[in-house]
Amino acid sequence: MERPLKNFLAAVWIVLLGIGLYGLYLRFSTGRELANYGSYVPWGLWVSSYIYFVGLSAGSFLLSSLVYVFGVKSLARVGRLALFTAAITLFMALISIWLDLGHMFRFYEIFTRPNFHSLMAWMVWLYSAYFLLILAELWLELREELAERAAAGGGLAWLWRLLSLGWRPPADPAAREEARAGARRSLKILGSFGVPLAIAFHGGVGALFASLSARPYWHTGLFPILFLTGALASGGALLLGVTALFARPGSEEDRKVLHLLGRIVLGLLIADLVIEWAEISIPTWYAVGEESDLYLQVLFGPYWYLFWLVHLAVGAMVPILLLGFSPGARWPSMIAGLLAATTFLAVRLNIVIPGQVTPALEGLERSYVDQRLSFAYEPSLFEWSVVCLIVALGMAVFFCGVHALRLAPSSRPENA
Repeated sequence: MERPLKNFLAAVWIVLLGIGLYGLYLRFSTGRELANYGSYVPWGLWVSSYIYFVGLSAGSFLLSSLVYVFGVKSLARVGRLALFTAAITLFMALISIWLDLGHMFRFYEIFTRPNFHSLMAWMVWLYSAYFLLILAELWLELREELAERAAAGGGLAWLWRLLSLGWRPPADPAAREEARAGARRSLKILGSFGVPLAIAFHGGVGALFASLSARPYWHTGLFPILFLTGALASGGALLLGVTALFARPGSEEDRKVLHLLGRIVLGLLIADLVIEWAEISIPTWYAVGEESDLYLQVLFGPYWYLFWLVHLAVGAMVPILLLGFSPGARWPSMIAGLLAATTFLAVRLNIVIPGQVTPALEGLERSYVDQRLSFAYEPSLFEWSVVCLIVALGMAVFFCGVHALRLAPSSRPENA
């Protein structure tokens, strides 16, 4: 990565961290009083960012399965980066929803006092199994390199020995190759379990929304599919962006990887737009019921720009044009991937917020009057500052991990 780009990312990180630390101070000193959601709109920016980060994780992991389950060798150089990206974005999602809890330090009770009839509880257990599975895959992928670095000695030898769990590669070349083959078989098995697991927990988030029959905006059978296609598109875009970020200028091998990833992301973005169009067009065309009114609010209401400018123009059309006209080019791939991934938060906001802003009972908004009893919602600066902290934490762990564990494609030989 070039020094000017490093300096820019460092400056962005410092700003996000400064804003985020102030937000964290307010979160612990004032609770959730400064958040703009209330009794009628209990899910706001933090829930939106939670499903956004979960989608990034699921999409990155499902793309890693192309390497470890389906054996796409041309993407082998980004397999470990995809797994690590999936782990970090899941960590960011869990931090986001943890900070949204009323009693943050009681989160463990979902394990100690479980409700087996709760879909949310099942999702947490699926997240836990999914996170452990990612860690197991990363260990199998990295254990030989970690063991070699531990054997080489140095001040961090103890860390590499700890991360390798004391595993040592066989001295005999034939036995070492057999160990590698065994790791590849294990990765395929774990990845095969991980694919339905990732589909289950992220599709389950969509199913959770769709199961709320009192909210016609969410109560649709396409919601689980929309969540999955959105996860693939946004997670794939993020993987494309970070792969381009670490790509070596002039490297033909990296250009080929970016070309293939770009084609995959291009197809996913178009497919997601088609499904989104199918979901929105029917109720708005016939203009029947509450669902139609809410879609019209999304399209032409006070926050119309979230859909038309942030999501459709900047997050979809610009990346599609960049990937269509500059396939495999590093900077267009980086810009397209990062734009599509970051602006996808607008899609999640347009899922979470509109479904709550209509009273379930006519006249409910006039029955009681209080600042917390409002159907209007706009994220406060306090809520945005907490999201800045989550992004800063994710960036720090991601870049430190990529550097320390040599996860970027550019850290591997051309023939790896």
